[in-house]
Amino acid sequence: MTQVHPLDRPAWTALQTTQSQLARGDGAALRYDPDYAIFAATADHEPASLAALGALIGATGPAIVLQKDPLPPVPGTTVAKHRMGVQMAAETLTGERDLDFLELGDADAAEMLTLATLTEPGPFFARTHRLGGFIGIRDQGRLVAMAGERMKPEGFTEVSGVCTHPDQRGRGYAGGLMRVAAARVLARGETPFLHAYADNRGAIALYESLGFRVRCEVNVTVLEPDG
Repeated sequence: MTQVHPLDRPAWTALQTTQSQLARGDGAALRYDPDYAIFAATADHEPASLAALGALIGATGPAIVLQKDPLPPVPGTTVAKHRMGVQMAAETLTGERDLDFLELGDADAAEMLTLATLTEPGPFFARTHRLGGFIGIRDQGRLVAMAGERMKPEGFTEVSGVCTHPDQRGRGYAGGLMRVAAARVLARGETPFLHAYADNRGAIALYESLGFRVRCEVNVTVLEPDG
């Protein structure tokens, strides 16, 4: 039997281990609490697991399944979008630089959501910031860039929520914040990883400059309930 790597289905691994308190669903299919993240997963592609996933999405709304293997048809759902992505991980980091950043938390939640809504770094919701590790940069009091953590399979942490206000791009904020976030993960004895769409060559080049390397391609499938 082929060994399944913990990052092949990162949401499933995370919801079974360090983020189990955020899991919704039963043993065959799980998803994050929708206030935190939109990812759902199953342990396998057995008919019972896929049926459980369809029932979960029918009861709780759209979800994204992000995994290495292609996702078979899920009963009771429609594929709203499918794109190929890459999963990247870093054993070491490069490109160190000084950066004047701030810790972000509940007091910054409204601004974080506004910045993420404007820049669309990926799904971001009312409590996404509580997944932890968010840092940011302010310019004249305004939050203009941030990065943080999202999925946390045991032994790994995803660097995510990376975005910069359009007026502030080109200053190296995204790369600088990502490096700090990833360095903190490494300091905890974990491996930082991230995701990007396969055709986003600019983002992939930035991540490679920080020390991330492509681990595998991933399927990004957005499922919506039928009807």
